[in-house]
Amino acid sequence: MSDVSIRAARAEDLSTIARFAAELVRFHYAIDPNRFLCVDGLEKGYERYLTGELRSEGVVLLAAEADGKLCGYVYARIEPRNWNDLLESCGKIHDIYVDPNARRQSVGRRLLERAVHDLEALGAPRVVLLTAAQNEEAQHLFASFGFRTTMLEMTREAVKPPQNAPGSRS
Repeated sequence: MSDVSIRAARAEDLSTIARFAAELVRFHYAIDPNRFLCVDGLEKGYERYLTGELRSEGVVLLAAEADGKLCGYVYARIEPRNWNDLLESCGKIHDIYVDPNARRQSVGRRLLERAVHDLEALGAPRVVLLTAAQNEEAQHLFASFGFRTTMLEMTREAVKPPQNAPGSRS
């Protein structure tokens, strides 16, 4: 693979980026189908959503390109204060994905570096991201950039009450 360039995504990139985004969803769903969603029409849904985001202020949508082909992307945005999460306004990296054929070539590192730079240039006082607990490779990358663990999400599946128990609907 020749030198990789990181650039702002363009409208003509969105079908490929949507395919990458769908792969990211499927990766998470495979890790824990009770926690992560996976719906029909992922590619079309992402393409439609990212088309709107491409025109939005405060959005960072970057493409990694090598040999005339996209090999990764990052999607981030400035988020407002969130009282539910006790989170001040920040830059938030929502997605980062590198095609399997381009991994271990610093593509993810370069996407992350540029996304952090662009979010800070938009005024983000901090950058936040989430990563699956099982995705240790990504966690190492993020830690190498100075990201630190601040919250630990814990999930519990609902236990169905026995039939005819108080509060159950028969």
